[in-house]
Amino acid sequence: MPLPSELELLRLQYEATFDERGRIRDFFGIKIASHDGRQTMWIGADVPEALARELATAFDRCPAATRTEEAPPALDACRSLLATDGAALPLAGNMNYVVPDELIALPRIEARIVRSDARDMASLRSANPGNWLPLEWDDLLDGRLGPWVMAIDGERVASLCHTPGAPSARASECGVWTHPDFRGRGYAATVTAEWIALVRPSFEYLFYSTRMDNRSSQQVARRLGLRPIGWTWRLGHAANEPDVHPLSALRSSK
Repeated sequence: MPLPSELELLRLQYEATFDERGRIRDFFGIKIASHDGRQTMWIGADVPEALARELATAFDRCPAATRTEEAPPALDACRSLLATDGAALPLAGNMNYVVPDELIALPRIEARIVRSDARDMASLRSANPGNWLPLEWDDLLDGRLGPWVMAIDGERVASLCHTPGAPSARASECGVWTHPDFRGRGYAATVTAEWIALVRPSFEYLFYSTRMDNRSSQQVARRLGLRPIGWTWRLGHAANEPDVHPLSALRSSK
């Protein structure tokens, strides 16, 4: 069986966000994926059908970016079609990576590593680093938000790699955060590598992405030897921008 192309991999990365029509759930706007002069576009489910057809036509008429890191020309054409009441839609660009079969070996770190399959979480209940709501933190520790790995320095969570959204049947993606006091010590790369080892048996593909301006996160990808597969550009906004993890019990209570 031939290996998926980069654009096919990018679709696999976001597969869990699509509805049965291939539209992005709970989203008004577009997402464009590009690699090496080729591109594809996904439209939000909240875009009316007539507008969706206009966007598809505008996209088909625009050339792909000549370099992967360049914003696709179709963004400008689609931006004018999506504009409502003169308000500018938010634009975000991400670098995307797929996890290879083998990672680059990392040096050992001093911090203690704790995984979500550990038996005793009692000591972590009061270790919320401050960027999680209390119930959301309990959801994480109780396993409702997917697998995670933490680096514990003393009694503090120095770095955390977790599963930021619902996976698909074939693929999952990780998100990593490191407390400012502990950056530059290799913690982020270590917890990401441990997360990969933890979830690899369950999925055919694993992914990593980072904002275009996040040099530290890009360095993590390089240290691990992750393979770049392209860029994605998100123009628009969610119906209800999530302020908590999408699998948290807090979402259902809102």
